[in-house]
Amino acid sequence: MRIAYSLGSLLTINQVLECSEILSHTNTDTIWIPETWGMENFSMLSMVSQKASNPKIGSSIINIYSRSPSSIAMGAATVDALSNGRLILGLGTSSTPIVEDFHGYKFENPVLRMKEYVEIIKMALSGKQVNYTGKIFNLKNFTLLIKPHRVKIPIYLAAVNQKMVDLTWEVSDGVIFYLRPLNEMKETIQKMQSKRKIDVTCQIITCVSDDAEIAITRAKQTLAFYISVGKIYREFLSKMGLKLKPRISLMNSKYPDSNQIMS
Repeated sequence: MRIAYSLGSLLTINQVLECSEILSHTNTDTIWIPETWGMENFSMLSMVSQKASNPKIGSSIINIYSRSPSSIAMGAATVDALSNGRLILGLGTSSTPIVEDFHGYKFENPVLRMKEYVEIIKMALSGKQVNYTGKIFNLKNFTLLIKPHRVKIPIYLAAVNQKMVDLTWEVSDGVIFYLRPLNEMKETIQKMQSKRKIDVTCQIITCVSDDAEIAITRAKQTLAFYISVGKIYREFLSKMGLKLKPRISLMNSKYPDSNQIMS
């Protein structure tokens, strides 16, 4: 087992960089940087790569509605060059409120959209000219002007429902699991790995504090935040047996004020 850390979105830029520098002196496998609606991911990954010269760096996650597949390929190629080939490109669909209310797009066809994104990004990073005809995207004569540091950057997908899990094992190099019960996660991993082995990352909400009660409360607040911001998480956790109160609302709930580290 390898240990990695995801430096939460509620940290300041300086706190992320300070934590990254500390983690660079450990045996940390990967430093993951999330993106919600605060710090821009590729910028932060570039800075983190300069503060931590040994661990891999990963996006956890860049959503596939806020950028085109070509722009994600450009960002990935840039960060991978700056980090000397240490990038893991983590992609996800995000959630309806973020995609529609914050970015102004329709949250439609997430699985098909993800499939086309991965295909286009892989083609672009190979250095070849991209001519692509899909059901969602049609690209003509797109080629990166820079030579990618690697022709194959690992792509991990954040997967919640089974259709996305199936696609992940079909097209990606790894999976990012989050907010999944331990027993269900073990069962899913065993089942899917029997089809094709890929890398598996499992993120667990944690909080570091000298006061145990403060840490527990802030971890609960982080969980409540995800339940409120994404219907997909709420429905999945309910299906897994977690009893949820019906009055959780994104607009009414306070965002957790803790500094998060997930491992």
